[in-house]
Amino acid sequence: MLRTLAIAAALSLLAAPATLAQPADKAAKSDDSKYLEPFPAHHVAGNIYFVGSKEQPNYLVTTSQGNILINSGLQANVPMIKDSIARLGFKFSDTKILLISHAHFDHDAGSAQVVKDTGARYEVMDADLPVVQSGGKEDFNYGDKGGENIYPAVKVDRVLHDGDTVSLGGTVLTAHKPAGPTKRCTTLTMKVNEGGKSLDVVIVGSPNVNPGYVLVGNKKYPGIVQDYEKTFRVLKSLPVDIFLGAHGDYYGLEAKYAKLKPGSPNPFIDAPGYKAYIANREVAFRKNLARQQAGGKP
Repeated sequence: MLRTLAIAAALSLLAAPATLAQPADKAAKSDDSKYLEPFPAHHVAGNIYFVGSKEQPNYLVTTSQGNILINSGLQANVPMIKDSIARLGFKFSDTKILLISHAHFDHDAGSAQVVKDTGARYEVMDADLPVVQSGGKEDFNYGDKGGENIYPAVKVDRVLHDGDTVSLGGTVLTAHKPAGPTKRCTTLTMKVNEGGKSLDVVIVGSPNVNPGYVLVGNKKYPGIVQDYEKTFRVLKSLPVDIFLGAHGDYYGLEAKYAKLKPGSPNPFIDAPGYKAYIANREVAFRKNLARQQAGGKP
């Protein structure tokens, strides 16, 4: 019944404007409680479901041969993810592939537990490989800061490269490598069928410059500016109908969920909101870069 109601809640195909967010990513903050605030599991579109918390989106992509989980969150998020999946009528044990948006603790600290509990294949973008396999210690910005930035290491089963596809049960996701907050932050795209139409889905890894990031003269990440510039070129080139992201405030999760009602337009269909968000983040990057080039602190 719950699954039926969830699916019925998102069948219409009209776009609604996004709430424009201006966040920085949350890595390296000490208050984990914000990631553990529950949020209703719900159907997004096609075979995509939200199974995360208020501050930490996780997505389940269901297929006839098992499911794909996108982002594992904190270790403490894993039981919440499992419960959300069950509430939608699916089985956590059917998770066959685990993907992440980028190797920050708030997106991948729970990966070791997910892999242990489900046996899922862990597939990670190439330059994030040393970070996840060192439990965060190899992160160029947070690796020497300790705290929640260090988490259980886990072996990666498949190394992804820009443009690689992840396929399961007839569903195909494409991994794009626009970089950004990590050296190989991953944006995922896929198509879903909804209401007889094929829709393009974009799950944004991150286009944000985190607090303290050195853009000028970064010895640990010399190409950081060029990678951010590539990030915006790539993100602006992607076709998009459904706008999702690694944090809910990227795409206005709370406001859109409130509009998710049977017979109403699907609020997650929001190409204008996506374009506005990416443009906003590029302006923020340019301002940050100009300030640092003028001698300002990160």
